[in-house]
Amino acid sequence: MVKKDKKTKTAEKKARVAQKQDKKAAQKEKKNKNKPKDDDSDAEDVDLDAVLAEYARQQEQFLKVTETASAPPSARASSTLIASPSNDNELFLFGGESFVDGIARFYNDLFVYNIKYDTWRLVTSPNSPLPRSGHAWCRGGNAGGIYLFGGEFSSPKQGTFYHYNDFWYLEPANREWTKLETKGKGPPARSGHRMTYFKNYIVLFGGFQDTSRQTKYLQDVWLYDCREQIWHCPTLPQKPDARSSFSLLPHSSGAVLYGGYSRVKATKAPSGPKKGGGPATRNVMTPKVHEDTWFLRIMPPEPTASASTPPTMRWERRKRPANSPSPARVGVQMTFHRGRGIFFGGVHDVEQSEEGIDSEFFNDLYAWNIDRNRFFQLNLRKPRKQTKAAPVADRGRRQRGKAAEEELLRNLAALQTKGAASEMTMDSIETSYEKEEEEPERPQKTVSFEMPHIRFNAALAVQDDVLYIFGGTFEKGDAEYTFDEMWSIDLDKLDGVTEIYKRDLPEWQGSEEEDSDEDEEGEDEDDDMEDAEAVQGDEAIAVPLTPTESTVTDDSIAPSMTEEDSMDVSALTDSKPHPRPFETLKDFYARTSLQWQDILLADALRDRENQDKSVKEIKKDAFELAKEKFWDCREEIRALEIEQEEAGIGEVVSVAERGEQGKSRR
Repeated sequence: MVKKDKKTKTAEKKARVAQKQDKKAAQKEKKNKNKPKDDDSDAEDVDLDAVLAEYARQQEQFLKVTETASAPPSARASSTLIASPSNDNELFLFGGESFVDGIARFYNDLFVYNIKYDTWRLVTSPNSPLPRSGHAWCRGGNAGGIYLFGGEFSSPKQGTFYHYNDFWYLEPANREWTKLETKGKGPPARSGHRMTYFKNYIVLFGGFQDTSRQTKYLQDVWLYDCREQIWHCPTLPQKPDARSSFSLLPHSSGAVLYGGYSRVKATKAPSGPKKGGGPATRNVMTPKVHEDTWFLRIMPPEPTASASTPPTMRWERRKRPANSPSPARVGVQMTFHRGRGIFFGGVHDVEQSEEGIDSEFFNDLYAWNIDRNRFFQLNLRKPRKQTKAAPVADRGRRQRGKAAEEELLRNLAALQTKGAASEMTMDSIETSYEKEEEEPERPQKTVSFEMPHIRFNAALAVQDDVLYIFGGTFEKGDAEYTFDEMWSIDLDKLDGVTEIYKRDLPEWQGSEEEDSDEDEEGEDEDDDMEDAEAVQGDEAIAVPLTPTESTVTDDSIAPSMTEEDSMDVSALTDSKPHPRPFETLKDFYARTSLQWQDILLADALRDRENQDKSVKEIKKDAFELAKEKFWDCREEIRALEIEQEEAGIGEVVSVAERGEQGKSRR
């Protein structure tokens, strides 16, 4: 009887528990039915078209473009940052996404950062792109403005994705967005792609489409004619593999592609012993980090061709860049600066097992000289102690400048340039440095001599030779952090990292010890890299942008460089004037302006079309040539500066200048 009573009590208890569970389930079901359909708990059956239509309706409530003072942007990933092409004191930031407590949020706000006054402004408009991330934009080259294409949006829990294929133009001066309706067929929807400019064209390549069940990577190239408002999609015999998250940079003869990421099919053997008659291997998608470099050569149509004639294009594979960052990494999109790509951070994934991936993050800075196909690591340097120059030296420089101007006027008179050159006076000639505007006082900023924390997918932009780093992502264990900050680095001086703004992250678990350990590891890697570079010798020789695999021949194109061809990678071996260690761009131009003007005048003798340039135009062109050479040599000159500082050598002065100064003293 006792046993029977116990069984009866147990059965009754189970029945009560089951009844309670059924009641709770019924209540939960009733609660779910009463929930609105646009609740964030939904991940799979959200109607994204309806959600985006509601966003568009809310946006239409803005009657005009307005710009108001604002706090810095909130933390976000996959946004885009660009330097204004019409105002060298402004940066634009658009879009992005955040993922907090398992809920994704997308943005379509446009922020304007004023560099001179250190202020942020928020732009609202009745006609702007809908919320998105993973989009691409670039400046319009000869056409001006900023062009934006594509991107993605998702349900709150990212169970469903939507990819855009819309194309937009932003006028930087008045912040006005215009949706472009192009002629004919345009690129299909995508995100993770890249864009750049060439003359009056916009170049678009790659990206991916995510359908939640699979991800398709793309390898098509599109060219948009800004004048004719039409897309061209050529069929090319060879092209880079499909990929996303690569770098696409402009070049005077086309565009250059570096790196990227994709997932490719691979066969994998089972980890355990084979059971029954099952297959010995299975197909899996494995990550692939691309380390190749390609040059897209673009040849505009002849002047006599019809307006709708597309340019001729072809992909040319280049050698692997010398001294490229090691190990190979993703989550880096280089930004363009004076013939170089600026490279920061990234992540290298080491797949240990199917359950987890061990990742290594970076915060090192590189400059990739595109034409020389070589990476140079950029390290921060303490500011040099400024030595007061003797006034007599300034007088000597002014005397040399005056003589140079007089020589230029005599040469121009001989060429019979525009106007009566002989009647021009020195007072009528303005140089780039004769009038310096007084900049307003900026608020004091924190300057650090340590690079920002390790991260990947930071947004980069360069304005007036200063690099700006916005946001980025860092992972530690299962936690993911999106940085809420922006930094700047002077690419000429490299004299520290300036904090534009920084907000502390909630539940931040990064440690100072972790950062210092990684810095020490980075220093060891730098030493190893330098040793390896010395051993490689000719193996790491860079090549110019010339065809290596293309079978097309054209007398107007430079001959191809093969593996056997040798080329001096140094920028200091040609016959043009070179900067000296510790010499600023201003001083370099003041010292060499006559030589650059002679180069331009020699070109004018060969090209009659350029013989009608004024003095001011020639001086401006001479300064541009000097500036181009200054930055082409910058990394090599910086290495000489470091060597001289270590040896206790200060500024180098030529014997000729010392002689002139001595005469002035006498």
